[in-house]
Amino acid sequence: MLNAGEFDVCTLVYNRFRSVISQVPTEARLIPAPMPEGEAAPTASYEFEPDEETMLARLLPQNLAIQIYRAMLENNAGFFASQMTSMDNATRNAGEMIKRLTQNYNRARQANITRELIEIISGAEAV
Repeated sequence: MLNAGEFDVCTLVYNRFRSVISQVPTEARLIPAPMPEGEAAPTASYEFEPDEETMLARLLPQNLAIQIYRAMLENNAGFFASQMTSMDNATRNAGEMIKRLTQNYNRARQANITRELIEIISGAEAV
């Protein structure tokens, strides 16, 4: 009944932070909560105080909020890692560009000095 605002499955998709240069797209099923692999459904019967519905009503929203918050932190970690890598690359590229421009400037300045010296020497020889 999608018209009633209900759904069957809720999946959260986010980037899981692996390292500074690697984030992994990840899907996490929130509702219904996945059963751990390799474990069968519990066969023992437990009594809860307060009752199960009250506990679920309190714990489920907190669990969902924590999972969403974790996904947001993972996304932010990936964003800041990418930003840090980009800024590091930009700084390195700017340093290389400054070095090249300084060499070009020094070569042009040296060529100017050499040309002026040649003019002075040839003018002195002409006299």
